[in-house]
Amino acid sequence: MDLARELSDFLVLVEQRINAALVDGDAGPDVKGDTLMEAARHLVLGGGGKRARPLLVRLFGDAVGLPGEQLVEIGVAAELIHSASLLHDDVVDGGMFRRSRPTVNARWGNIVAVMSGDLILSTTLLRLVELDARMAQSALSVVAEMTRAAIAEVEARGIMDLPLAQLRYIAEGKTGSLFGWCGKAVALIARAPDAVQRFDGFGRHLGVAFQIADDIRDILGTDVGKPQYADLHSRTPSMPMLLALAKDDGLRRKLRDAWAFSSLSPERAQELGAGIIATGAVDQSLERLNAEIEAALDQLGPFADTVGGQELVGWARKLSAGITDQVRSRVA
Repeated sequence: MDLARELSDFLVLVEQRINAALVDGDAGPDVKGDTLMEAARHLVLGGGGKRARPLLVRLFGDAVGLPGEQLVEIGVAAELIHSASLLHDDVVDGGMFRRSRPTVNARWGNIVAVMSGDLILSTTLLRLVELDARMAQSALSVVAEMTRAAIAEVEARGIMDLPLAQLRYIAEGKTGSLFGWCGKAVALIARAPDAVQRFDGFGRHLGVAFQIADDIRDILGTDVGKPQYADLHSRTPSMPMLLALAKDDGLRRKLRDAWAFSSLSPERAQELGAGIIATGAVDQSLERLNAEIEAALDQLGPFADTVGGQELVGWARKLSAGITDQVRSRVA
């Protein structure tokens, strides 16, 4: 069986296990349908999720020779932790659409969205305790890091001179920490201590690159299922935005004036977005994305020569190539 087929079969198993984890069985005998799990299924199932984290788990497993069946539960846990964070993020951001569908908070309200995220998270951690207490402990640490990064992002809103180091801290905490956990958990269960830090480091750098890619797509309008200029509308600093403001005082004044109002008109957002692109900040952001990817690949060390490691390298390179193509076609 070729690797592509093996990966596909693995993701099918992950999907089946996610379905089983989101049933109403624990709702109680007198409850006709668990609203929280219904809301969770709305987000997690059938919405076009890329399942990037379970895929990472499988590739890390291949890098240390761990059979696929031992990786399924880790992949499920990573995806469900991610899903819980999305439920909470949509409440914080007031998001109305995700993956081209209404968010849980838009359909059921903030209370259901928050509690659904809490239920997914607690259920996932309990499953990890049964699997391996060490993984549950490391997952709890990651959840704490993700939470700190999320509030740091909220506190950064409207700050036009946010240090780039702080922006990177937010990206690593919100995305990189869970990417890193995918590798760390695999290394723990594989009893491969030399892989723990290497896989964690790879995942963290790759996660930062993923966040920069999202920032670029937001400015270019190439993020399918998400409205363009979401960061400008929410006053959330992004990599292209901060790099552009550091180069253009006139743009800084325009943005400050625009953020003085409660909302941005589509025309104003378009003007500001074009101004950001005109500074060359998107190209600079791409350079930083590629630097993070190179740092990620350096972390792999000897594992880069394994079958799984080669796939991880290819996956990272594909991210770079895809964003580069988008930048060249939209900025040229």
